[in-house]
Parts: sequence; C-alpha cells; structure tokens
Amino acid sequence: MDTPFHPLTELFKQLGLPAAPAEIEAWLERHRPLAQGCALAEAPVWSPAQADFLRQAVADDADWALPAEALYEQLCR
Repeated sequence: MDTPFHPLTELFKQLGLPAAPAEIEAWLERHRPLAQGCALAEAPVWSPAQADFLRQAVADDADWALPAEALYEQLCR
C-alpha cells in the first residue's frame, strides 16, 4: 500500500497556516532558525493543537511525518 505524499503546502493547510508558497517562505523567514536542539513540536511558534499534531505525526511515522521533517529542516537553516 502506498502512503500519500503531502507537500509542505498541505502541511501548512493542515496546521491552519497560510499555504501559498510566498506565505510559507515569509513564515519560515520569521521563525527560523530554531534554537539548537529544539524539537519541531517544541518550538514556541505552535499552538498546543499544532504541537500535538506534529508530535504525533512524527511519533507514529504517519503520512505527515515526511513533510513535518522537511519543515524542521527548513526551520533549522
């Protein structure tokens, strides 16, 4: 069974954030870099619901894990 691929735009929509490419880049610029050693779900930019979603996605290696990991890489730059 194939797992669905979710691009970063869909992850932003899932998190209730603006999802146009320019909006994503602006959001990333405002929030990067994450503090060294900060886990994605622990970043202070998330609401509790967003943090729970990200934490669960990565812990379960769910369909959203890959875009969450890509987001983390973008925030660490």
